[in-house]
Formats: sequence, structure tokens, C-alpha cells
Amino acid sequence: MVTGRAGADYLIVFRIVQGIGGACLMANAAAIITDAFPENQRGMALGINNIVGVSGLFVGLVLGGLLAPIHWRLVFLISVPVGLFGTVWAYLKLREVGEARRARIDWWGNVTFAIGLICLMVAVTYGIRPYGAHTTGWMSPRVLVLVAAGVGSLVAFLAIERRVRDPMFRLELFRIRAFTFGTLSTFLSAVARGGLMFMLIIWLQGIWLPQHGFGFSQTPLWAGIYMLPLTVGMLLAGPVSGYLSDRFGARPFASGGMIGAAVSFLLLILLPINFSYPLFALVLAANGISMGMFASPNRAGVMNSLPRADRGAGGGMNQTFQNSAQVVSIGVFFTLMIVGLSATLPSALRSGLEAHGVAASAAQHAAHLPPVSILFAAFLGYNPIQHLVGTHALQSLGAAQQSLLTGRSFFPHLISGPFRNGLHEAFLFAIIACLLAAAASLMRGGRYHHAEEGAVLPPAPPRRLKASTPEEQHAS
Repeated sequence: MVTGRAGADYLIVFRIVQGIGGACLMANAAAIITDAFPENQRGMALGINNIVGVSGLFVGLVLGGLLAPIHWRLVFLISVPVGLFGTVWAYLKLREVGEARRARIDWWGNVTFAIGLICLMVAVTYGIRPYGAHTTGWMSPRVLVLVAAGVGSLVAFLAIERRVRDPMFRLELFRIRAFTFGTLSTFLSAVARGGLMFMLIIWLQGIWLPQHGFGFSQTPLWAGIYMLPLTVGMLLAGPVSGYLSDRFGARPFASGGMIGAAVSFLLLILLPINFSYPLFALVLAANGISMGMFASPNRAGVMNSLPRADRGAGGGMNQTFQNSAQVVSIGVFFTLMIVGLSATLPSALRSGLEAHGVAASAAQHAAHLPPVSILFAAFLGYNPIQHLVGTHALQSLGAAQQSLLTGRSFFPHLISGPFRNGLHEAFLFAIIACLLAAAASLMRGGRYHHAEEGAVLPPAPPRRLKASTPEEQHAS
């Protein structure tokens, strides 16, 4: 059995393998659905597809919470039967109805793009870790070199894509207004919500659930259950908004969804840390409805704007922007949270521990630990005080003090104030990203469809016809 650092490397390598498989599925799903359904049914079809994805996310959270206390390795077994069934089903049932064309593999484009994204993702990982006396590592030489290498590689990628015969990214698709602004709104919405799940899980597992009688080992399962309203909201809104966008266009629903998401983030800011759950559930449901209201119409608007032969490439580009934005979002959310925690948490932690008999040296050591370690102690379901103070320091205390420090109320009460500061900063960032996404969605124009869908174009002067771009569009 591989353990230690070698085990971590083993997990990372095979998560990359999983990621490659998942990327192939996610990038092609929208193109397959777009080819299989007529233009006036794609919003609903993509909404149903979104339901399946969200349902799988929730089922995975609950099953992971059930299996993790038994043995953490069991959480990886969930994917095995699902993956095998999906592979066999796809092979037997899917058939090619799109327009395929032979093309050479853009090796240089693939290599430079992969290097660029990997460097930036690794930079995010090290950026949220401490460096020297700093609580984050964004100014460390390693992160600066990784960012420079990532940006340089992506610049080289763009230069290659402009010259290669069969590019991986078809940059000419950005001449299509609906595709460009739809993809931009996809990116911004993913930035707004990418770190949301982590913040909510830490909020529930580290503070709220222990304050309401749950042991730290139970919190991973119950955090998934208590976030069910978010999933339900997305399940309800996805197909409904997709169905309506087929009749009225994507713009009002996608833009309205992002405005609603911004309002829901504001309501989360206004909630107290020790909230009343019915209010929390309503806000989560509103956020889920808003996100679901955006996702299906926006994806349908993007895919409808593409020529038939470019749907695979365009869908892959859109998915790449969404996945990249989620990585950026996690980095930004955690950075804002860490900065907020570091302002007040060390002094609160030191004084709180010393007041309950912990030796000054042990309390000082715990206060100087990186805030990110405190977050992940709560996130992984460990008792945070045992993680921070250590068994030896706790054993030197009396039984009553040990019970108090490792109980369900000391740590949540201690971290509530500092956590609120960081949480508000992170959600304020999400509000700004949602409003920018709404503005980008509004700029997509009317309801656009490529000419291959049978669009009736209004008469245009000869000068416009000569200068026309490859896409054909009409406003409903």
C-alpha cells in the first residue's frame, strides 16, 4: 500500500487521469445534445442534462459523507460502477449525428495550453499557503515564477492558434457576439460560485453544526445534507428556465439569474454566523434557483450561436473557461478568507487558549499556525483544537478543561468573529462577479441562431453583406 508523500503523488496522478476522462465527457456533452435536439428544444434538454450533473454532485456528497467515517479510501469506489455503466451505455446508445471533419492534432497548441493552465493552477495552490511570515504565498518567488511561466505559455498558445492550420481553440468563433459574451458570462458566473461550496462547507462543518450538537466526525455527512436546498433550487430551475429560454431567448433568464445570485450572496452576508436554519435554507434555495436559471439558457445560447461543424470545439472552449474560472475562484475565495482570518484570529486563539489553562508556549504556537490549516482541520472533519494544540498540551490539563476545549462549542465560538470577516469579503467578491456576468449576458444581443438553423435574416445593405462574419444571426 502506497502511503506518505508517495501516496499523495499517486492520488494526484490518478486524479489527473480522472480529470482527462471527465473533460472529454463534459466538453462533448453540450455538442452531443445540441446536435440531437432542434433549436427550440435545446434549452430544456441542456437543463435536464444540468439536473443529472447536479444530482450526481449531491449523491456524491452524501455517499462520501457516509463512507468516509468507515474508510476514506471507499469514497473513490463511488466512481467505479458509475463510470463502467456510463461507458457501456454510451458505447451502445450514442450515435454520431453531428458534422465531423478530419483535422490534424494541434500538438503545440495542446502542449502550451496544458503547461499554461498547470502552472497557474499550481500557483493558486501555493498562493493560498503561507510563505515566510506571510499568511499567503502570492508574493513568493515560486508563485511569481509559476504565474509568469503560465501567462507566457498561454501567450505562446494564442500566437500558435493564430497560425496553425487546425487550431485547438478556434479564435474566429469569438467574432460571434453571442458566443463571446455568453462564454464571458460563463467564466464570470463560475468565478462567483466556484469557491461557494468550500465556504459553505467550512461554515457548516467548522461552526454551525458543532454548535447545534453534531460531533466533528459527523459534520462531513450532515453538511452535505444541510446544503440540499441549494441542489433542489438548481434542479427546479434548470429545466424550467431552459424550456422558457427556448421560447423567449436566453438573455432575460441568464441575466436575471446572475442578478438573483448577487442578491442571494448579499443575503448570506446579512445572515448571522449562528443562523436560523430555515432562513439559511431559503437563501441557499434562492442561490440554487438563480444559478440554475442562468446555466441552461446561457449554455443553450452559446451552443445555438455556433455553426454545426464547430459545436464540439466551441463547447469545449466554453467548458474550459468554466473549469478555469472555478480554479481562479477557489484561489480568490480562500485568499480573501485567509486575509480576513489572519487579522483577528491569532490574538483570539491565543487569549482563548490561555484563558482555559493552555500553556503560553502552546497557545502561542497554535496562534502562529497558518489560518489555512485551521480551515482544513474543520473541513476534513477533525477536532480543530486537538489539531492545533496537540495531544501532549491537552493531556497536561484537567479533565474538565480538556472536555471544554475539545467540545462542540469552544472552537466554533472562537472562530465565529474572524470567520465572519473573511466570509463577507469572499461573498462581496462573488456579488461583483455575478453583476459583471449579468452585464456580459445582456451584451450578447437578442436571440441569436446560426443560419444553419433556418434563421430568417432581415434584408441587409450590400456593404454589410461583404463585411459579414461567418455567423448568421437574427433577433427574436
